[in-house]
Order: sequence, then C-alpha cells, then structure tokens
Amino acid sequence: MIATLIVAWIIFIILWKLLKATVSSALTIAAILILLNISFGITPQDIWHHIMQFTQTLSQFQNGK
Repeated sequence: MIATLIVAWIIFIILWKLLKATVSSALTIAAILILLNISFGITPQDIWHHIMQFTQTLSQFQNGK
C-alpha cells in the first residue's frame, strides 16, 4: 500500500511538472504572437505560412542532394 502511494506521488509530481512546462510554453508563445501582431501587424497565419515555406525549402534541398 505504501509503495503504491509513493509511486502514485512520483507520477503525480512528474505530470505536474510536465503540465507546468506545457502551460508556461503555451503562454510564452501566445504572448509573442500577440506582441508581433500588435507591434508589426504579423498574424499567426503569416508565421505559419513562413514555417510551411521553410519546411518545403528544406525538403527540396534535402531531396536535391
């Protein structure tokens, strides 16, 4: 019984740290997107479009070798 509680507590701590890191990253990304939109008029769609172009360029470069 005690071993089960210890394992459950360890799993809970690991999941809690993972949740905190995920929420922290999501809030940071959201803040950056909002600042880019307010400051420069860059929308998340613009950023996504450039990311997709970059990945296509990388795949074309990789396939060209």
